[in-house]
Amino acid sequence: MSPVPAPPPPPRRAGPAAQPDPDGHGTPIGRRLVLGMVGLGAAALATAPYVQGGFEAFLGAASEKDPTSLTGLLPNGGGFRYYSVAASVPERGPENYRLTVDGLVERPTTYTLDALQRLPQTRVVRDVQCVTGWRVPGTSFEGVPLARLLDAAGVRPEARAVRFSCFDGTYTESLTLPQARRDDVMVALRMQDEPMRHSHGGPVRLYVAPMYFYKSAKWLSGITVTRDVEPGYWERLGYDVDAWVGRSNGRDDAPTV
Repeated sequence: MSPVPAPPPPPRRAGPAAQPDPDGHGTPIGRRLVLGMVGLGAAALATAPYVQGGFEAFLGAASEKDPTSLTGLLPNGGGFRYYSVAASVPERGPENYRLTVDGLVERPTTYTLDALQRLPQTRVVRDVQCVTGWRVPGTSFEGVPLARLLDAAGVRPEARAVRFSCFDGTYTESLTLPQARRDDVMVALRMQDEPMRHSHGGPVRLYVAPMYFYKSAKWLSGITVTRDVEPGYWERLGYDVDAWVGRSNGRDDAPTV
C-alpha cells in the first residue's frame, strides 16, 4: 500500500467525514478512483469463487499487494477497512516473528510465535469501533492477556506506562500501566476464530477492547515498559491518548466501559 501523507489534527466534535481515519482509510475519493473501485470489485466477484476463503479472502490478499490502496475503500473483511501508515509491511510467520518485552522490567524476554501460542489464552467478544464511525459488531479476539506478559517480565516499581512498537517500522502506541493490565487488553493471535492474518495486523497485534481501534496496534513487535506515557502515531497528530469508546475524541455517544 502506498504511504499516506500525515493528516492535520482532527477538529473536535466534527462528523466522521471531517476527520482523517486512523482505524481505516478515510481518504476522499474522486470519479476516477470510484471507477477503479468498481472495476476491482467486479474482478473480486468474478475471481472470489476460485480463491480459498471467497470474497473476503480475495480482498484481504489483494489489499496486501495493492499500491493504489483502492482495496481499503471497499467493504471487505466483514466490515473492516485495511490501512497502513507505512509504504510496505513485510510478512512474518513462525520462522521469523519475535515479540520483545523490555524497558523497566527485571526479566526482559523475547517470545517466538510458537511460545506465545503455548501460553494460556483468553477470548474477548466486543464491537470493534473506529473513531470516525464505522463499526464491526460482535468481533472475537483471542490471545495472551497483556498483564500476563508484564507479570512474567517483572515490572519495576517506577514504571507507569507501556509503549508498543510495530514491525512496519512506523506505528507506535501506548497505554498507562493500569490500562495495560485490564483483562480486556491482550496480545491477540486470533480474530473471528481464525489466526490473525497479515492484513489484520498478524501474526500478532495488540487488542485494546474498550478503546477506539487505533489503539490496537497492528504488526506488534515490541512492548516496552516506561516511566511515562508516550503519545503514539495518531496521538501526535491530534487524537486523544486515552481513546475510550464514546468518551474521547469529542464523542459522548456510548455507555461507560
